[in-house]
Amino acid sequence: MEPLASKIRPKILEEFVGQEHLVGQGKPLRIAIENKHLFSFIFWGPPGTGKTTLARIYAKSLSAKLFELSAVSSGKADVKKIVEEDAQGIPKVLFLDEIHRFNKSQQDFLLPYVERGEITLIGATTENPSFEVIPALLSRCRVFVLNALSEENMKAIVRRTGLKMDKESEEWLINMANGDARQAITMLENTSKFYGKITVENLKNTLQSKFLRYDKMGEEHYNTISAFIKSMRASQPDAALYYLARMIDAGEDPKFIARRMVIFASEDIGLAQPTALVVANDVFRAVEMIGLPECAINLAHGTTYLCQCKKNRSSYEAFMGAMEDVKKYGNLPVPLKLRNPSTKLMENLDYGKDYNKYSKDSFLPDKLKGKKYLNL
Repeated sequence: MEPLASKIRPKILEEFVGQEHLVGQGKPLRIAIENKHLFSFIFWGPPGTGKTTLARIYAKSLSAKLFELSAVSSGKADVKKIVEEDAQGIPKVLFLDEIHRFNKSQQDFLLPYVERGEITLIGATTENPSFEVIPALLSRCRVFVLNALSEENMKAIVRRTGLKMDKESEEWLINMANGDARQAITMLENTSKFYGKITVENLKNTLQSKFLRYDKMGEEHYNTISAFIKSMRASQPDAALYYLARMIDAGEDPKFIARRMVIFASEDIGLAQPTALVVANDVFRAVEMIGLPECAINLAHGTTYLCQCKKNRSSYEAFMGAMEDVKKYGNLPVPLKLRNPSTKLMENLDYGKDYNKYSKDSFLPDKLKGKKYLNL
């Protein structure tokens, strides 16, 4: 049976809700669709914001043959099969969902086909393409950033389902879905099937069911990664390993976990053990190279190491303090002695005058003289 989210999916741009910065009048994606402009691009944004729908609308506008793959379950052979298929002169558009799950080797394999125009690529990712897509492929694709849907967008989409609910239920659902239309529609459909009537209580019961317990962009996702980080911060390896296991078992992207460990190494351990950053970076690279299920061992290794490190947040807190002053005071004048006298005029204006690289005098702008950010 076709899911409700699929049944009500917009088929044309006029039915699409949200992402006005891309599909509004005079906006880039609308222009591309209206002018039938063929080019490769990547959608970057949260789940349930219209990436698949826009890809289909775009391909349809070009009268192109659309191939859809998920990077989670496909590989080089699937791409090659698409390339070799005879499309009889019709453009081939490959929609590659979760493109960040393709490893470097797989992306390298895809690159020449995109370069030669044998495939027009539409990638979709919830992760920053700067980190997840190889530079050569990224340079050949325009990146379109999609935003979480607004409350008004969500209301329009929820009401399109035709399922009746009171105002309180609608508000609770929209707040819970947090800009993810697919999650809201799935919640409605399941609640209708399980309980018949849609109420706040029935929606809550549906949310707690095993089918929706761990949404990668939902509350449980953030609760679990928060518990993982806080357990490492408290130097509790048993708790940290438990929350790591929960995330792995739920299908969390291991690179997301590894990336948070890299951040943790600088934010929470910092100067207490500088090699923590080296270890965390190596764990991230191991995760990239090996992938699941084996990379879970690397994550566990890194987790227990980071747990046992001494903690020192002084670098992080010092930077936050400096950032506060930047926002408060703006671009304060750099002292003349620190400026580079690259022309004769600058030299005459005392740029670089009296500069002493070993000076103990403060190099901060005059307004911040004597300010201390780093406290060791």
